[in-house]
Amino acid sequence: MLTQRRTPLALRLLAIPATVAIALTGLWVTGGLITNDFRAAMGLTAAWMGLAGGAALLIALRSRDFRWPVLGAYAVTAATACAYLTASVLFDDVVNERVATAPATTAAAPAAGAAPRNERLRSGRFEPVSHPARGRATAIRLARGGRVLTLTGFEVDNGPDLRLYLVAGTARTEDEVRDHIDVGALKGNRGDQQYELPAGLDLGRYSTAVVWCRAFSVLFARAPMRVG
Repeated sequence: MLTQRRTPLALRLLAIPATVAIALTGLWVTGGLITNDFRAAMGLTAAWMGLAGGAALLIALRSRDFRWPVLGAYAVTAATACAYLTASVLFDDVVNERVATAPATTAAAPAAGAAPRNERLRSGRFEPVSHPARGRATAIRLARGGRVLTLTGFEVDNGPDLRLYLVAGTARTEDEVRDHIDVGALKGNRGDQQYELPAGLDLGRYSTAVVWCRAFSVLFARAPMRVG
């Protein structure tokens, strides 16, 4: 009587990270690369997870050796992604940092011998695009050197993988968020916060602060900054 030869353990274990990688790659492609439309991205993401789940189930039915590695890896990945997306939408991330301040720019030159002080370079209010938002974005040159971008009185809807960008142009739509500088992950969707700006950054060109959802390529809000 012939006995079925089992797949080597190393190969079965390799199926776990492979399943996770395939599922996450699909989420990244369907959510962030194919389209900039939020509803379409959500629909494609749901369709991908359904397709991936069906493939995992088919593998489980056809191969006893890969049944639990593939099904288990898919289930954990799907549950983790769902929990992350749900938490990022339903719960606020509140920060309250001590931020730099600077008076509005005036035409008068500082008095001779006056101590260095912070200088306001550009400032503007946030406007909603895909989500409600309020607050002010201000670029400041610090008296001690360096430049920062502050968000004050800030509030926007929360979401997955939110980033703070400085964009060249007005950034009225997602298609206009192409030439940009990534300032960093948004520290919180509510509260005052401060970010260091790269040396040499041309604020005359990259003059619009935007909140960008990198997971689904969605423009949440924008703040065109002007001199003064």
